[in-house]
Amino acid sequence: MPRMLDVSDEVRSEIGDDEADRLLGGAHAPDSYECTSCRTPGDALQEPTSTVLFVGEETAVLAFAHARCIPSQVVPVSEEQLAGAVRSISQSQGGPAAEAVPAHSQPQPPIPAPAPAPDAASDPSGGRPGTPGQAAILGITCGLVLHGDTGHASLVVEPTGPVGRPGTITGEDEFLDLLQDAGFQPVTDLDKTPDQLPGWSVLVAMGKLHAVLQPSASGGSTGWWQAHQPLQVTDAWRFAANQLGEVTMYAVPAGTVGRQPREDLLRQALERAVTLGQVVAASLPLAGT
Repeated sequence: MPRMLDVSDEVRSEIGDDEADRLLGGAHAPDSYECTSCRTPGDALQEPTSTVLFVGEETAVLAFAHARCIPSQVVPVSEEQLAGAVRSISQSQGGPAAEAVPAHSQPQPPIPAPAPAPDAASDPSGGRPGTPGQAAILGITCGLVLHGDTGHASLVVEPTGPVGRPGTITGEDEFLDLLQDAGFQPVTDLDKTPDQLPGWSVLVAMGKLHAVLQPSASGGSTGWWQAHQPLQVTDAWRFAANQLGEVTMYAVPAGTVGRQPREDLLRQALERAVTLGQVVAASLPLAGT
């Protein structure tokens, strides 16, 4: 029996027309599933369902989600992260997690993405500073930042060292310039919500932060930052993100904000950086819950 599946063009291009048609016809799609985003039961026979393709270097895993939670899309991940997703889905569903399919291609990001830091959400200042010609590591801090009286789920992104343009080895830091080229705007008032940036999004799947996605040069989206392991966020952060349907991403140069153990201290550090003109930001739509 046909399922109420959505197979996006980017998913179709990865798995091929024949496999996509078999899915739509019900051959390889489950009747019921656990949503890879909100982790509640779904019924592909009764409600719109998205196909979500997690793509590693050599393999890919096709998972399913409520269409209301996350659109059909391709999510680039590491092989280690892919194996973790398979185990997580298998344990939750008590059987095969999803369809394993070949990964045909990996679109390249239009702006350079520094390497993700292990456990980056808890330590944006960890690791050694980058040196010329060496990739910087991105640290991500999750927290609530007040815009007026409203708490906004936020990410503060800070590299461990200078981030240059592709091919440069001078050590000059162009991190904020690169993000401004992509549409991020300088912050002059921390209480003001930045404009939403088309094509970018924050992926929360299986109840954890997985990635920041950016537009791919070949269409669709690709990972700009990916968690070394999916990162747990607080219930308050998830509630604010779900309520507003977006996440505010702030970016600062290396050594600007550092590790802040509390949200009030995080805001104070951001305010100092804003005064120095060292913060860019954008509102990114939430993908998942």
